[in-house]
Amino acid sequence: MFGSVTGATASSQTDWGEQLINQAATQSIRSLFTSSESVEVAVRCYPSSKLLQGSIDSFKMSGKRLLIRRRFLVETMSFETDAVAIDFRSILGGQVRLKQPTQAIAQVVLSEEGINKAFEADLVKKRLVNLETPSLTELSGGAPVSFTDVQVELLPENTLRLRAQADLGDRGEVPVQMLTKLSIERRRRVCFQDTQFEAAEIPQQHQETSQRLTHVLADILNNMVDLDRFDLDGVVMRLNRLETSGKELIFSGYAQIHHFPRHS
Repeated sequence: MFGSVTGATASSQTDWGEQLINQAATQSIRSLFTSSESVEVAVRCYPSSKLLQGSIDSFKMSGKRLLIRRRFLVETMSFETDAVAIDFRSILGGQVRLKQPTQAIAQVVLSEEGINKAFEADLVKKRLVNLETPSLTELSGGAPVSFTDVQVELLPENTLRLRAQADLGDRGEVPVQMLTKLSIERRRRVCFQDTQFEAAEIPQQHQETSQRLTHVLADILNNMVDLDRFDLDGVVMRLNRLETSGKELIFSGYAQIHHFPRHS
Protein backbone atom coordinates (compact mmCIF):
# COMPACT_ATOMS: atom_id res chain seq x y z
CA MET A 1 0.00 0.00 0.00
CA PHE A 2 2.84 2.39 0.93
CA GLY A 3 4.48 1.65 -2.43
CA SER A 4 1.30 2.41 -4.37
CA VAL A 5 0.85 5.71 -2.53
CA THR A 6 4.48 6.65 -3.24
CA GLY A 7 4.06 5.72 -6.90
CA ALA A 8 0.88 7.76 -7.15
CA THR A 9 2.64 10.75 -5.58
CA ALA A 10 5.58 10.48 -8.00
CA SER A 11 3.20 10.16 -10.94
CA SER A 12 1.27 13.19 -9.77
CA GLN A 13 4.49 15.20 -9.47
CA THR A 14 5.67 14.29 -12.95
CA ASP A 15 2.23 14.91 -14.49
CA TRP A 16 2.35 18.32 -12.86
CA GLY A 17 5.90 18.76 -14.20
CA GLU A 18 4.87 17.86 -17.74
CA GLN A 19 2.05 20.38 -17.58
CA LEU A 20 4.47 23.07 -16.41
CA ILE A 21 6.92 22.30 -19.24
CA ASN A 22 4.13 22.27 -21.83
CA GLN A 23 2.77 25.59 -20.61
CA ALA A 24 6.17 27.29 -20.34
CA ALA A 25 7.37 25.98 -23.73
CA THR A 26 4.11 26.94 -25.45
CA GLN A 27 4.34 30.51 -24.11
CA SER A 28 8.02 30.76 -25.11
CA ILE A 29 7.37 29.52 -28.65
CA ARG A 30 4.31 31.75 -29.09
CA SER A 31 6.49 34.75 -28.27
CA LEU A 32 8.56 34.06 -31.42
CA PHE A 33 5.62 35.02 -33.62
CA THR A 34 3.60 38.17 -34.15
CA SER A 35 0.48 35.99 -34.08
CA SER A 36 -0.48 32.34 -34.38
CA GLU A 37 -3.63 30.32 -34.93
CA SER A 38 -2.37 27.50 -32.72
CA VAL A 39 0.82 26.28 -31.04
CA GLU A 40 0.91 22.83 -29.44
CA VAL A 41 3.72 21.27 -27.42
CA ALA A 42 4.04 17.62 -26.33
CA VAL A 43 6.71 16.24 -23.99
CA ARG A 44 7.50 12.51 -23.84
CA CYS A 45 9.34 11.07 -20.85
CA TYR A 46 9.57 7.44 -19.71
CA PRO A 47 9.87 6.56 -16.94
CA SER A 48 8.21 9.75 -15.86
CA SER A 49 10.46 10.10 -12.80
CA LYS A 50 13.30 11.24 -15.15
CA LEU A 51 11.43 14.49 -15.60
CA LEU A 52 12.30 15.58 -12.07
CA GLN A 53 15.99 15.42 -13.05
CA GLY A 54 15.31 17.49 -16.18
CA SER A 55 15.67 14.59 -18.62
CA ILE A 56 13.16 14.38 -21.50
CA ASP A 57 12.99 11.66 -24.17
CA SER A 58 11.55 13.93 -26.86
CA PHE A 59 9.99 17.31 -27.32
CA LYS A 60 7.52 18.01 -30.13
CA MET A 61 6.06 21.32 -31.29
CA SER A 62 3.51 22.03 -34.01
CA GLY A 63 2.01 25.35 -35.03
CA LYS A 64 -0.45 26.70 -37.60
CA ARG A 65 -0.70 30.08 -39.35
CA LEU A 66 2.37 31.54 -37.69
CA LEU A 67 3.13 35.16 -38.55
CA ILE A 68 6.80 36.21 -38.37
CA ARG A 69 7.74 39.91 -38.25
CA ARG A 70 4.14 40.88 -39.11
CA ARG A 71 4.51 39.91 -42.78
CA PHE A 72 5.93 36.41 -43.19
CA LEU A 73 3.14 33.86 -42.87
CA VAL A 74 4.07 30.22 -42.22
CA GLU A 75 1.17 27.87 -42.89
CA THR A 76 2.50 25.13 -40.58
CA MET A 77 5.73 24.52 -38.69
CA SER A 78 6.73 21.46 -36.69
CA PHE A 79 9.84 20.11 -35.06
CA GLU A 80 10.68 17.14 -32.85
CA THR A 81 13.82 16.56 -30.82
CA ASP A 82 15.49 13.47 -29.45
CA ALA A 83 16.58 13.49 -25.78
CA VAL A 84 16.70 16.94 -24.20
CA ALA A 85 18.27 18.07 -20.92
CA ILE A 86 16.58 21.01 -19.23
CA ASP A 87 17.03 22.90 -16.00
CA PHE A 88 13.92 21.79 -14.14
CA ARG A 89 14.20 24.74 -11.72
CA SER A 90 13.60 27.16 -14.63
CA ILE A 91 10.21 25.52 -15.22
CA LEU A 92 9.08 26.57 -11.75
CA GLY A 93 9.64 30.16 -12.86
CA GLY A 94 7.59 29.66 -16.02
CA GLN A 95 10.62 29.50 -18.36
CA VAL A 96 12.42 26.71 -20.24
CA ARG A 97 16.21 26.69 -20.08
CA LEU A 98 18.24 24.07 -21.94
CA LYS A 99 21.36 22.67 -20.30
CA GLN A 100 22.88 22.37 -23.77
CA PRO A 101 21.78 23.07 -27.37
CA THR A 102 19.69 20.43 -29.07
CA GLN A 103 18.77 19.52 -32.63
CA ALA A 104 15.31 18.80 -33.99
CA ILE A 105 13.84 17.40 -37.20
CA ALA A 106 11.84 20.24 -38.72
CA GLN A 107 9.26 20.86 -41.42
CA VAL A 108 7.99 24.24 -42.61
CA VAL A 109 5.10 24.71 -45.03
CA LEU A 110 4.51 27.98 -46.90
CA SER A 111 1.40 28.70 -48.94
CA GLU A 112 1.34 30.48 -52.27
CA GLU A 113 -0.73 33.18 -50.55
CA GLY A 114 1.86 33.58 -47.78
CA ILE A 115 4.75 33.83 -50.27
CA ASN A 116 2.97 36.58 -52.18
CA LYS A 117 2.29 38.50 -48.97
CA ALA A 118 5.98 38.23 -48.11
CA PHE A 119 6.83 40.20 -51.24
CA GLU A 120 4.87 43.09 -49.71
CA ALA A 121 7.08 43.17 -46.61
CA ASP A 122 9.47 46.10 -46.23
CA LEU A 123 12.37 43.70 -45.63
CA VAL A 124 11.80 42.25 -49.12
CA LYS A 125 10.62 45.35 -50.98
CA LYS A 126 13.69 47.38 -50.05
CA ARG A 127 15.83 44.88 -51.97
CA LEU A 128 13.71 45.29 -55.11
CA VAL A 129 13.33 49.07 -55.39
CA ASN A 130 15.61 51.95 -56.44
CA LEU A 131 18.22 49.58 -57.86
CA GLU A 132 21.18 51.16 -59.63
CA THR A 133 23.20 48.21 -60.89
CA PRO A 134 24.64 48.84 -64.39
CA SER A 135 22.72 45.96 -65.95
CA LEU A 136 19.49 47.78 -65.00
CA THR A 137 20.37 51.44 -65.45
CA GLU A 138 21.53 50.80 -69.02
CA LEU A 139 17.93 49.77 -69.72
CA SER A 140 16.42 52.78 -67.95
CA GLY A 141 18.70 55.48 -69.27
CA GLY A 142 20.46 55.86 -65.94
CA ALA A 143 17.41 56.02 -63.68
CA PRO A 144 17.00 53.68 -60.68
CA VAL A 145 14.87 50.62 -61.45
CA SER A 146 12.22 49.07 -59.20
CA PHE A 147 10.45 45.71 -59.41
CA THR A 148 6.87 45.88 -58.10
CA ASP A 149 3.62 43.89 -58.11
CA VAL A 150 5.46 40.58 -57.69
CA GLN A 151 3.15 37.56 -57.97
CA VAL A 152 4.25 33.95 -57.53
CA GLU A 153 2.50 30.83 -58.78
CA LEU A 154 3.64 27.43 -57.45
CA LEU A 155 3.78 24.64 -60.02
CA PRO A 156 4.64 20.90 -59.89
CA GLU A 157 8.22 19.58 -59.76
CA ASN A 158 9.61 22.47 -57.71
CA THR A 159 8.79 24.94 -60.47
CA LEU A 160 7.65 28.50 -59.88
CA ARG A 161 6.14 31.11 -62.21
CA LEU A 162 6.85 34.72 -61.29
CA ARG A 163 5.30 37.87 -62.71
CA ALA A 164 6.34 41.44 -61.91
CA GLN A 165 6.44 44.98 -63.23
CA ALA A 166 9.77 46.74 -63.80
CA ASP A 167 9.61 50.52 -63.38
CA LEU A 168 12.22 52.06 -65.68
CA GLY A 169 11.54 55.68 -64.74
CA ASP A 170 10.86 57.90 -67.76
CA ARG A 171 10.96 54.83 -70.01
CA GLY A 172 7.83 53.47 -68.37
CA GLU A 173 6.92 50.07 -66.99
CA VAL A 174 7.85 46.73 -68.55
CA PRO A 175 6.14 43.47 -67.53
CA VAL A 176 8.39 40.56 -66.55
CA GLN A 177 7.47 36.88 -66.49
CA MET A 178 9.61 33.81 -65.84
CA LEU A 179 9.59 30.10 -65.07
CA THR A 180 12.26 28.92 -62.67
CA LYS A 181 13.26 25.85 -60.67
CA LEU A 182 13.65 26.08 -56.90
CA SER A 183 16.60 24.42 -55.17
CA ILE A 184 18.60 24.66 -51.96
CA GLU A 185 22.18 25.85 -51.59
CA ARG A 186 24.34 25.47 -48.47
CA ARG A 187 21.25 24.28 -46.57
CA ARG A 188 20.13 27.86 -45.99
CA ARG A 189 19.58 29.58 -49.35
CA VAL A 190 16.69 29.09 -51.75
CA CYS A 191 17.99 29.38 -55.31
CA PHE A 192 16.22 30.12 -58.60
CA GLN A 193 17.77 27.96 -61.31
CA ASP A 194 17.20 27.23 -65.01
CA THR A 195 15.27 30.47 -65.36
CA GLN A 196 13.28 30.76 -68.59
CA PHE A 197 11.78 33.94 -69.99
CA GLU A 198 8.08 33.57 -70.85
CA ALA A 199 7.31 35.82 -73.80
CA ALA A 200 3.70 34.81 -74.54
CA GLU A 201 2.05 37.45 -72.32
CA ILE A 202 4.63 40.20 -72.95
CA PRO A 203 3.84 42.84 -75.64
CA GLN A 204 6.10 42.47 -78.64
CA GLN A 205 7.71 45.91 -78.21
CA HIS A 206 8.84 45.02 -74.66
CA GLN A 207 10.04 41.46 -75.15
CA GLU A 208 13.75 42.15 -75.65
CA THR A 209 13.94 44.42 -72.59
CA SER A 210 11.74 42.10 -70.54
CA GLN A 211 13.98 39.13 -71.28
CA ARG A 212 17.03 40.98 -70.00
CA LEU A 213 15.13 42.15 -66.92
CA THR A 214 13.99 38.59 -66.23
CA HIS A 215 17.53 37.29 -65.76
CA VAL A 216 18.57 40.28 -63.67
CA LEU A 217 15.59 39.74 -61.37
CA ALA A 218 16.45 36.04 -61.02
CA ASP A 219 19.99 37.02 -59.93
CA ILE A 220 18.56 39.44 -57.35
CA LEU A 221 16.25 36.78 -55.92
CA ASN A 222 19.13 34.32 -55.70
CA ASN A 223 20.94 36.67 -53.33
CA MET A 224 17.87 37.48 -51.26
CA VAL A 225 16.21 34.34 -49.89
CA ASP A 226 18.60 33.37 -47.10
CA LEU A 227 17.32 31.77 -43.89
CA ASP A 228 19.94 33.56 -41.81
CA ARG A 229 17.97 36.77 -42.41
CA PHE A 230 14.87 35.24 -40.84
CA ASP A 231 16.32 33.43 -37.82
CA LEU A 232 14.04 33.16 -34.81
CA ASP A 233 15.36 33.91 -31.35
CA GLY A 234 17.51 30.95 -30.32
CA VAL A 235 16.53 28.78 -33.33
CA VAL A 236 18.63 28.30 -36.49
CA MET A 237 16.93 26.52 -39.40
CA ARG A 238 18.78 24.44 -42.00
CA LEU A 239 17.20 22.79 -45.05
CA ASN A 240 17.74 19.37 -46.58
CA ARG A 241 15.08 19.43 -49.29
CA LEU A 242 12.10 21.30 -50.67
CA GLU A 243 9.14 20.37 -52.82
CA THR A 244 6.06 22.01 -54.27
CA SER A 245 2.75 20.31 -53.56
CA GLY A 246 -0.35 21.99 -54.94
CA LYS A 247 -0.34 25.56 -53.66
CA GLU A 248 2.21 24.81 -50.92
CA LEU A 249 5.99 24.87 -50.70
CA ILE A 250 7.31 22.32 -48.21
CA PHE A 251 10.73 22.57 -46.59
CA SER A 252 12.28 19.67 -44.65
CA GLY A 253 15.42 19.94 -42.58
CA TYR A 254 16.49 20.50 -39.01
CA ALA A 255 16.47 23.19 -36.37
CA GLN A 256 19.39 23.89 -34.07
CA ILE A 257 17.83 25.12 -30.82
CA HIS A 258 20.30 27.06 -28.69
CA HIS A 259 17.81 28.40 -26.18
CA PHE A 260 14.14 29.04 -25.70
CA PRO A 261 13.18 32.71 -25.85
CA ARG A 262 12.36 34.33 -22.54
CA HIS A 263 8.90 35.74 -22.15
CA SER A 264 7.32 38.04 -19.62
